[in-house]
Amino acid sequence: MKANIGLIGLAVMGQNLVLNMNDNGFKVAVYNRTTSKVDDFLEGPAKNTEVVGTHSLEELVDSLEAPRKIMLMVKAGEVVDIYIEKLIPLLSSGDIIIDGGNSLYTDSNRRTDYLKEKDLLFIGTGVSGGEEGARHGPSIMPGGNKDAWEAVKPIFQAISAKVDGAPCCEWVGDNGGGHYVKMVHNGIEYGDMQLICEAYQLMREGLGLSVDEIQNIFAEWNNGVLDSYLVEITANILAYKDENGQPLIDCIMDTAGQKGTGKWTGINALDMGIPLTLIAESVFARCLSAQKDQRVKAAQHLPKLNQTFSGDKLAMIDAIHDALYASKIISYAQGFQLMREAATEYDWTLNYGDIALMWRGGCIIRSQFLSDIKKAYEKAPELDNLLLADFFSEAMIKADTGWRKAVILGIELNVPTPAFSSALAYFDGYRTARLPANLLQAQRDYFGAHTYERTDKPRGEFFHTDWTGHGGDVSSSTYNV
Repeated sequence: MKANIGLIGLAVMGQNLVLNMNDNGFKVAVYNRTTSKVDDFLEGPAKNTEVVGTHSLEELVDSLEAPRKIMLMVKAGEVVDIYIEKLIPLLSSGDIIIDGGNSLYTDSNRRTDYLKEKDLLFIGTGVSGGEEGARHGPSIMPGGNKDAWEAVKPIFQAISAKVDGAPCCEWVGDNGGGHYVKMVHNGIEYGDMQLICEAYQLMREGLGLSVDEIQNIFAEWNNGVLDSYLVEITANILAYKDENGQPLIDCIMDTAGQKGTGKWTGINALDMGIPLTLIAESVFARCLSAQKDQRVKAAQHLPKLNQTFSGDKLAMIDAIHDALYASKIISYAQGFQLMREAATEYDWTLNYGDIALMWRGGCIIRSQFLSDIKKAYEKAPELDNLLLADFFSEAMIKADTGWRKAVILGIELNVPTPAFSSALAYFDGYRTARLPANLLQAQRDYFGAHTYERTDKPRGEFFHTDWTGHGGDVSSSTYNV
């Protein structure tokens, strides 16, 4: 009996996906460039399973039923293209190559078209949930050539996480749509993590709470509107003790790494003209954390004022809670607005309710909160911004006062809150009917004759003023909004 699917790349994610598929009744053939890893896998985690080991790509392809389905779990970028080129001569019309890594969506656009020319099908799919998710049920976000979907759907939906019986896996969109949604997911993940860190630092440095006290707060928060995987693991992390009995968190260096997906999200938002401010600040916060040596020097040369909190700590903890919740709503509102713009730009049909459903289980940003997003898009599929949905607008208004108090606390006590603050600035800007961009546009027209629109004239009609009296009537160009 031939295998249902093949998988290349036996790092942790690849191995766990294979074991997940095996548990769900699918026969999997595996290959790894270092072939000894195949043998080690079969003698170790995959012992006594139906997994088939192969030692060449030819052997892997020959072991698969038609249409052949081969999933790549290798390093994103050039390595994916190398394997695609090696597989093409071995495959037949209608066979399917699946890229399950963290690939840039433009690469998936290109690969879908390229393989279509070869009469082969391509799927670029985001897989979220880390090692645990891969093993027991990840969130899976497939895109590419939809002709391949029916062939992989039974496998993907079987191994994905389930929420209320529904699989956290649906077809996302053509070409790079799957990897695009995964990219935005990762950007929101950056934002969620930074927001939690700012709440932690406000309580630790601003309010002077102990790690154990903060741990109890996060554990309590996880039973309410902030119920989420990241809040849950934050409570677990803060509870973990080092060998000396002290909180391990205090021994971890404050320099954060990143793999680039948050940066990609920010770059794409700039290209699209979408104000993805919170996620961008979260990326920059990691960049600032990496400048550890400079920060240590700056702490000596630029000492902070000794300020201490003397108010009602319980009330301020509630305010920090509200700041975290409201800022989280902003992060998702910006992320979904970016996906909406991308759908227009790339002619994708994205179902935002389904995307929220896919993120409710298995993935790193999974939370109860996503059910409310799904309901909002079910009620209004063409919703411009989540902030305009009744549930979220009411939540924002309720959290507004506490949110501001938390940001003010950071300002007064020298605790940086870039994500809280940028989210609040976006919120205030988004609900401001008249921004000072009229002055900005006048400045542009003054020095560059870039023209402007008038409030007493129809939109789309542009004007130029000779501000100095000797600049003439020639304008440069209109502006893009």
